[in-house]
Amino acid sequence: MKVRNFYYLIAGILALLFAVTHAWNGQSVVLPTLDIGAMSMDTRTVFTYVWHIITAENLIFGIAFIVMSFQSERSKIQFAAWMIAAILIIRLMVILGITALLDVSALTDTFIDTIAIILYVALIILGTTLKKKQTGG
Repeated sequence: MKVRNFYYLIAGILALLFAVTHAWNGQSVVLPTLDIGAMSMDTRTVFTYVWHIITAENLIFGIAFIVMSFQSERSKIQFAAWMIAAILIIRLMVILGITALLDVSALTDTFIDTIAIILYVALIILGTTLKKKQTGG
């Protein structure tokens, strides 16, 4: 099998890495702190499964982009790529919006996540334009 879109391959590998680091960070740092607070078990449960939904999304996105990187038919994959990019942009808007709403001084803590999502979306957009340039000339 031949890689047809290296941008998608890199985006897929990054997404798999993001899934692993998100799960690891959640299990080792974020989720254990929920047990110490005065938070109800229902709230902790919701927070935990929402955290892992994001992990699962990253895993699925990674697999999708790796598979898409081998596809030769651009029209079959471009819509999926744009939808995933849209989900990631909305995810970033939610992260930044909620952080600014609850604690504007904590926006600096979102810097790494912001850079990662912007890089990820940029790779996706580059991947959507790659095939057009190759077939257009």
